[in-house]
Amino acid sequence: FTRVQKGEKKVGYPRFKGKYRYDSISYVQSGFHLKSEGTILHLSKIGDIPMVYHRPIEGVIKRVTIRRTSTGKWYACFTVKMDDPKPADPIPLSERSVVGIDLGLTTFCTLSDGTTIEKPRWFRTEEKRLAKAQRKFSRCEKGTPKRRKQRLAVARIHETIANRRKDFAYKTAHTLTQTYDLLVFEDLSIQNMMKNHCLAKSIGDAAWNLFISTTINKAEEAGC
Repeated sequence: FTRVQKGEKKVGYPRFKGKYRYDSISYVQSGFHLKSEGTILHLSKIGDIPMVYHRPIEGVIKRVTIRRTSTGKWYACFTVKMDDPKPADPIPLSERSVVGIDLGLTTFCTLSDGTTIEKPRWFRTEEKRLAKAQRKFSRCEKGTPKRRKQRLAVARIHETIANRRKDFAYKTAHTLTQTYDLLVFEDLSIQNMMKNHCLAKSIGDAAWNLFISTTINKAEEAGC
């Protein structure tokens, strides 16, 4: 239809929606509700779906997004409307515990008080297993059940790496925001640093952007 609007001569035919083309569906304002104390999610046109209740939902639910991951897992993401939490009383600057954070590749980060946090090297640890799975995947014939099965094996390794990286970032950020009142990061141009082909893999494995953004969010919650 885009080609028709542009007035192109060869417009072709509309493509069919493939089974794996879309990985999410959203319900806005209506068409959903929770049952049995949140253990069952009712979706319009689909029905009742058993759900593992992660934590109590605060506020008014405005949107529900059903999302499928690359490994075939399903998640229900709730967007809620709630009042802004009451901000904590600001701590006087003279009484704040201040720390500077220097991100690195040998160690994950070094704090200005001399504390160092070691880098777990998630991707480097799984690199050989991932390469082996990817080679096996590339040898499988396209369109076969064996190739689909091996694709899941590769996706699971990537998912494991991502989950470990996110878990580390959240736990480290929580520890820092509970220990210090003011956290200062060095101003890094991570995007430009990724252009260095010798360091790009190590920088990506360290996930500095994820760690900084997670720490900022945790600091706001903690009133730092």
